[in-house]
Amino acid sequence: MNIGSAMNLMSQGKQAWATFKQNHPEFPKFLNYVKSKGVPEGTVITINVKYPEPDGQNVHSEIKVKASDVQLLKMLESMMG
Repeated sequence: MNIGSAMNLMSQGKQAWATFKQNHPEFPKFLNYVKSKGVPEGTVITINVKYPEPDGQNVHSEIKVKASDVQLLKMLESMMG
């Protein structure tokens, strides 16, 4: 990937994030709150996805953060700004 392609991808990502924040203003507030508190070892992260009808399937996953996960989460945080 050349520098022009990387810059274009970053620009598209920023535009998509701006649209997402406009569509879902409470979610960035949630992320900022979590960022301010941190995610220490022992924290439980739960993800739930409910699909629309007709099947309305509900998929759920839960992880308990381990010490090795904390480093990855901090790295992702620094990448996201």
